[in-house]
Amino acid sequence: MSQLRTTKAGLVACGVICASIFLYLQKPGPEEAEEEPTHLAVVECGFYPDELCSALFEGKKAAPQIAQFCKHPHNSEILAHLHTPRNCSRMTRGLHFITRPLSAEEGNFPLAYVISVHKELAMFVRLLRAIYAPQNVYCVHIDETAPKTIKGAMQTFANCFENVFISSKTQEAVHDSPKRLQAEINCMRDLVHSTLEWRYVMNLCGQEFPIKTNREIIHYIRTKWKGKNITPGVIPSPNTKPKTGQRPPEPSPKENTYTSPNTRFKQKPPHNLTVYSGSSYYALTRKFVGFILTDPRAKDMLQWSKDIHSPEQHYWVTLNQLKDAPGATMDAAWEGNIRATKRRREKGDDHKGCTGHDAQDTCVYGLGDLPWLIQSPALFATFEPSTEPLVVACLERWHRFKALQQAEVPTEPHWQFPQESHFDRQPHH
Repeated sequence: MSQLRTTKAGLVACGVICASIFLYLQKPGPEEAEEEPTHLAVVECGFYPDELCSALFEGKKAAPQIAQFCKHPHNSEILAHLHTPRNCSRMTRGLHFITRPLSAEEGNFPLAYVISVHKELAMFVRLLRAIYAPQNVYCVHIDETAPKTIKGAMQTFANCFENVFISSKTQEAVHDSPKRLQAEINCMRDLVHSTLEWRYVMNLCGQEFPIKTNREIIHYIRTKWKGKNITPGVIPSPNTKPKTGQRPPEPSPKENTYTSPNTRFKQKPPHNLTVYSGSSYYALTRKFVGFILTDPRAKDMLQWSKDIHSPEQHYWVTLNQLKDAPGATMDAAWEGNIRATKRRREKGDDHKGCTGHDAQDTCVYGLGDLPWLIQSPALFATFEPSTEPLVVACLERWHRFKALQQAEVPTEPHWQFPQESHFDRQPHH
């Protein structure tokens, strides 16, 4: 029988290993209990380890240690629904998609999404079912280099939804390259022809997940921004002068004085535009999207951006500074909580550190970051499901529970995820 032994926690393993995990997480221990166990057997924590997720959200110190030695949640259930021939209605029910607007506010404020995908099909399904609402519309850009199996499965999956479609133009959307920017604009060209009267469009990649419900996202946009675009960014600092084709330094919201921004680039920007630098993520009004697709300045800026590394960090925020642009927010600076980001250099001011691992000064969230994430005012966060799958699995269940709690309509049974505990998975004798 697998046993769970700790150095100083004082917990004797029970006859059933998962029961001992549950009791261990419930038991408040002294500070010494934080010490890593000398040995932990790999145990089955269940596909939906509800007790463990609850302990992680509550910030119980032992929980990340226990979870580290659990078999991670897998994606076999999702993939089985995608690859097994069946009718669409059965698939959407089996995957727990919400099929009606949950409130009048949501029904009257449809959103559009541009989602870029190149791998991890199961993670994309998790993302889509979290942000899915029948009144919204979703353009999915599949990277040209993606395997044919993923392209085929994605097309079959999208065909089951009237409001989900694959971008009419695909290309290799390399991160931080002009092709990523072009891929998003291609999707926007498709979206403006949608019969669904969406109000705002936001962009996502397939490895992101919401930390706000659809209703909370809409409420934030309506009450805080009131028809304005969200493009966090500022004029870049003059003491950093990246040239064309070089990666610009990551902008910092701490900086607030700037001069001569256009000296940072080899080629002078078109129309004497002042180039801003900021987030590659946005929330844009439908009128602004029409503007960037038709205005000569926007077209020329797009052409100029093809010689710039990470043009998405400049394009949206620069055009949003034009006085005559629909929904322009010229004085917004870094306002707009779109992505939750922990940076190493900001430790102590905004957070207590990263419990996952750092990637270029940015935290890849670990299990111990969950309490901070659910308190963040941001709308979305980026994850690495291949290295930290339990983070997304727990967040997904928390997110669905909150969305159904906020519902103003009777909920369907299939909208809820199966309730499953450690004890449910024990063999019956």
